[in-house]
Amino acid sequence: MVFVLSGQFLPPEEEKAVYDLHENSADDSRYRRFLGRLFDPVSQRLDPGSCGLDFGSGPGPTLSVMFEEAGHSMKLFDPFYAPGVEVLQQQYDFITASEVVEHLHQPRRELERLWSCLKPQGTLGIMTKRVLDRDAFSDWHYKNDPTHVGFFAIETFRWLAAHWSATLIVPENDVVLFVKDNPIVSSSFDGI
Repeated sequence: MVFVLSGQFLPPEEEKAVYDLHENSADDSRYRRFLGRLFDPVSQRLDPGSCGLDFGSGPGPTLSVMFEEAGHSMKLFDPFYAPGVEVLQQQYDFITASEVVEHLHQPRRELERLWSCLKPQGTLGIMTKRVLDRDAFSDWHYKNDPTHVGFFAIETFRWLAAHWSATLIVPENDVVLFVKDNPIVSSSFDGI
């Protein structure tokens, strides 16, 4: 995992100003196709009427709309646009984090919190561009976004799966699913 030092994070008001520029919309078919990379493999694992959390839903929630259209109930959390922390004290059949984990200032705390919100046999789906190697990182446009502060490699996700005693599924580049096979998991988080 590659990360930005905390002293280099944008102040919250500047970070939100960047997010306010996003023009994501549930009416945008191209954006829906993009989100389909996460929606499709997660939805294939769900029982009808499952309950999910869209973590980091942003200013124009769309992934949650797609799941609701498929018959699932959804809650939203976003520190700027849907900050109701009560949704982080509930249990879910699935949790999605699309283009979110690269923004986490405290990935250890947030990922453990998400994992604790997941029911046994639940699925945590993450979509983020992955670090490939040092050479590719040096020329990578993704690292130039000042709100991107953490960059995960496939090895990071493998470590998380082992740490959580979870099954890791990699349906395509930039998408990973963790299945909570073992509901009793250590809460220490020494590797990230």
